[in-house]
Amino acid sequence: MYRALAKHRLIYRSLISNCVKTGLIDKALQVFDQMSQSDCRVFSIDYNRIIGVLVSHSRFELLELYYDDLIRKGYSLNSFTYSRFICGLCQVKDFNLIDKLLQDMDRIGAVPDMWAYNMYLNVLCSECLVDLGLRVFDTMSEKGRDPDVVSYTTVISGLMRVKRFDQAVEMWESMIRKGLRPDANACRALVLGLCGIGKIDLAYELTVGVMKLDFSTSVYNVLINGFCKAGRLDKAQAIMSFMRRNGCPPDLVTYNILLNHCCDRLMLDEAEKLMKTMEQNGMKLDSYSYNQIIKGFCKANLVEKAYMLMVRKMEVKGVVDVVSYNTIIRALCKGSRVKRAYELFEEMEYKGIRPDIITFTILIKALLRDGNSSLAKTLLDKMTEMGLLPDRVLYTTTIDYMCKSGRISMAHTIFCDMIEHKITPDVVSYNAIISGFCKASRVCEAMNLFEQMKVEGLYPDEVTYKLIIGGLLHENKLSMACMVWEEMMDKGFTLDRDISETLINAINSKDVSSIRNGKGMYVEISEFVTLALVENHLPAYTFLNSQSQLCCHCYLFSGVRAALKGSCRWYFKKWLREKCHSDISIRRWLWVPSVQAQPS
Repeated sequence: MYRALAKHRLIYRSLISNCVKTGLIDKALQVFDQMSQSDCRVFSIDYNRIIGVLVSHSRFELLELYYDDLIRKGYSLNSFTYSRFICGLCQVKDFNLIDKLLQDMDRIGAVPDMWAYNMYLNVLCSECLVDLGLRVFDTMSEKGRDPDVVSYTTVISGLMRVKRFDQAVEMWESMIRKGLRPDANACRALVLGLCGIGKIDLAYELTVGVMKLDFSTSVYNVLINGFCKAGRLDKAQAIMSFMRRNGCPPDLVTYNILLNHCCDRLMLDEAEKLMKTMEQNGMKLDSYSYNQIIKGFCKANLVEKAYMLMVRKMEVKGVVDVVSYNTIIRALCKGSRVKRAYELFEEMEYKGIRPDIITFTILIKALLRDGNSSLAKTLLDKMTEMGLLPDRVLYTTTIDYMCKSGRISMAHTIFCDMIEHKITPDVVSYNAIISGFCKASRVCEAMNLFEQMKVEGLYPDEVTYKLIIGGLLHENKLSMACMVWEEMMDKGFTLDRDISETLINAINSKDVSSIRNGKGMYVEISEFVTLALVENHLPAYTFLNSQSQLCCHCYLFSGVRAALKGSCRWYFKKWLREKCHSDISIRRWLWVPSVQAQPS
């Protein structure tokens, strides 16, 4: 009987193996399940194999199910399978299951291999779970797995990522004391982190200054870049000399770092010397190298010299790109030479260099500033034809310029194009077109946009309300202006003094009882009172008398529903109740808070 079962077990195992080899994983699982439910006993080795298959094929949704079944039957995985299992779970960041596996391994005395430990450390540090990573790191030695260079590098990178620089330096020094030789990745992690916070000297001392190692060019380049950013060109050049002496010649990136520094600081003579040195050393300058020189010339207002460098050297070597043209076009536009900039734009197309969004943005903004809105609109249309959609900022800038130049209809067309191209306008975009409509005495269209933005889920800001109220007052739509003003106060915004006085004067010149706030509530008060409290930006309530009627205006400097303090507030509201027809209406109109208990 036992021999028969053993024979059946071998058949099942053979079927499972064949299914796995042919990629039929679901069929293999089906056969395994049949084997488990048969009279054949499933051993630990079978679970190790099937779980290994699930890990290698990333079937993580089933792994815990089969693992729990294994544990229920009193089996366990071997160290190799556990390690592969942990590595697989690191891919999906299932930290809970990893922790469960580690506890089960402790129970049976198994230990993950170095690969699994380092994978686990890497995912913990990449998720900024550095404290947990440090605990895992500390337990490695206790379990006979001394951290290697990869372990240290991973933890150092993690500490740098969460800005725990002192601990990272301590970890580095610990690694050196243990006689471990840092690799390029370890050095780069430390140097990048320290240079990022301006501790370039410390980065240098911990690497080049102390350790006599053959560092990779990339590590030297990070140090050189750090010293250049700190304005210490002499130190950067000293490192270059050190590189050469130690058989690590500077590469193109090294020179480009120095070129970038010299051109940013307008050290153009030094930059040209560097360029000649590169050519003499047989180094082939790329487009980035030349573009740094062009950038430097343009910053120094030597635009024609930049153009000649592009034509005489870059074109000959075939390294002219859109960045080269954009840099010169931007410099020309900045110098108000928009016509020349547009000629270069046309030259780009002639030479087969496709303009990008930056090219169009530079030119459109310059043309608008120059008053050439028609050509700007033509370029905007050309962008969309080329499949280069303007961003929200460019659309808004164009709309704003069109409105300011009185071309409201064109501005509205561009606004509609923006929506049609799925570029969602923001509050600034709406404010630009609303401002244009209000200035053109088309406040009804501005109101339509005002309502539209609320439907779209955008909240009007203080500028929006001021524009709308100003436009309504300009067209003598006082009742509607008061309604918008009430909504504005409801949102905690305030009018500026000019519009406030305009609104008060408008109300003061009319029969107040006929001015309603949209809900049938109005104010009638028979005496004149002026009460103001502005100390420390507290709200001021100003009451203006006209023909025995009181017109009210409220400044809320702090932008919130504030009111008078202490007993003054109580007596003020008591007075209002005595003088007003409706306590509710006066509170809504003035945002007077509810009456507190009378002070003793």
